[in-house]
Amino acid sequence: MTNLRHLMKQAANMQQNMVRVQEQLAQQTVEFSSGGGMVTATASGDGSLRAIRIDPRVIDPAEKEMLEDMVLAAVDGALKKSRELMAREMAAVTGGLNLPGMLG
Repeated sequence: MTNLRHLMKQAANMQQNMVRVQEQLAQQTVEFSSGGGMVTATASGDGSLRAIRIDPRVIDPAEKEMLEDMVLAAVDGALKKSRELMAREMAAVTGGLNLPGMLG
């Protein structure tokens, strides 16, 4: 019974650490640029898109599709980096265990 109690305490500590890490992730940001830096997307470590910056030189109605592609690439890249950051930080807490439902 002592082992079960110890295991439950470890699980509770892990959950508390995961909450702490999730709060920290929300404060961290990652960026990804496309079009040679013409479009930059910023996401937080919790996966929220925070900002999109577009260099005015690429705002040309005749090149609408190209701008859309650059925005999509920048956002996709920023969100991917955000998920990678979250996975790294959570792996540090869980010791690499994949615990469904514990990531928020």
